[in-house]
Amino acid sequence: MDLEIVLPNEQADLPPGRPAELARAAEDLGYRTAWLPDHLIPPGAFGDVFGGVYEPLVTLAHIAALTSRIRLGTSVLIVPLREPFALAKQVATLDRLAGHRFDLGVGTGWNEPEFAEVGADFRARGKRTDATLDLLAELFRTGRGPGGGYFEPRPAGPVPITVGGNSVVALRRAARIGSAWQSAGLSPAEFGERVATLRSLAGDRPVRATARMAWREDAATTAADARAYRDAGADAVAVHFGGEEGSESRMRELAAAAG
Repeated sequence: MDLEIVLPNEQADLPPGRPAELARAAEDLGYRTAWLPDHLIPPGAFGDVFGGVYEPLVTLAHIAALTSRIRLGTSVLIVPLREPFALAKQVATLDRLAGHRFDLGVGTGWNEPEFAEVGADFRARGKRTDATLDLLAELFRTGRGPGGGYFEPRPAGPVPITVGGNSVVALRRAARIGSAWQSAGLSPAEFGERVATLRSLAGDRPVRATARMAWREDAATTAADARAYRDAGADAVAVHFGGEEGSESRMRELAAAAG
């Protein structure tokens, strides 16, 4: 089982260099991936519910320049709030800048007021997500747009897609196009049930299963929970360590406790 980190991105006063500092620390400790959350313009203040103060794709490009091994990803990018062609350009550019270390974590979104704020259709978010992901795959594969336009930079290979969400629809999307699926807020037992569904839907197609969880009261408890997710079928556990203050020491403690 791999350990991963969900970087703090909920504080408006977060020092701009802090996410990269924590990503470098995670890299040195052997964490596999550093994830950043996304919200464009939520109806409430950034904090416990809404993360995404710093735009994740721009921030990950900064982190990519200051790291060399750790994978970088979005957990998760709200795809139907993004213009598809601009998103394709951003993803392909970030993949190139990061040396093919980028995982595009995607979700359809859950907060209807945020969609209303930007004039997006909340009810059509699933169809828009699928259409956008299909467009990205076509642009990356052929280098040509639907009207014959030229697309560059083309990624060296498929950009890994991590599908976030606990619904059957999300599991079906992960089974169809994902290299990984990432849960949020599930107990180990609930996670295990979703993994069984995912394996049934994916058949022989390999799809990694990642459990996203929050830091518990101490490293021993957090490590025990991570092992419970592992026993339920997790290939990786992505931990949000709380605010940026103390995150580095908690990362170190968990790495030691988890062995």
